[in-house]
Amino acid sequence: IAPCVFYADFDASRVVSLDEMRRIVGSGESQIADARSPGRFAGTDPEPRPGVRSGHMPGARNVPVAALAENGELLPKDRLRMVIEEAGIDLTKPVVTSCGSGITAAAITLALETLGHTDNRLYDGSWTEWGGLSDTPVVTGKE
Repeated sequence: IAPCVFYADFDASRVVSLDEMRRIVGSGESQIADARSPGRFAGTDPEPRPGVRSGHMPGARNVPVAALAENGELLPKDRLRMVIEEAGIDLTKPVVTSCGSGITAAAITLALETLGHTDNRLYDGSWTEWGGLSDTPVVTGKE
């Protein structure tokens, strides 16, 4: 492997804003896949950031980032598909990925893209933004 220069092009169409996320949660037009741990998702474990509520967005499904990899490598496609589908994500419908701060959501995006699911976007404000606001709906529990 040789060093090289990589240039990334930002594609705003792949990122979801807070206003868009409010609409998505209200309408259900896209599925929401949350990469946080099951305890944080369910609201049984505290959030690591002060002032951020525990729980998840209504309608979100938990796809913990730890379930997508083994020994530091992304799972094979058949196992990725199983993990994602068992979480309740329908691979024929649009998906918005989320996590605590918009970073590990990219692992779900990678998994979706690996499976050929290109109708996905990332909510970069993620739970830190959503859970830190007082006027956004939050639910607790596994579903």
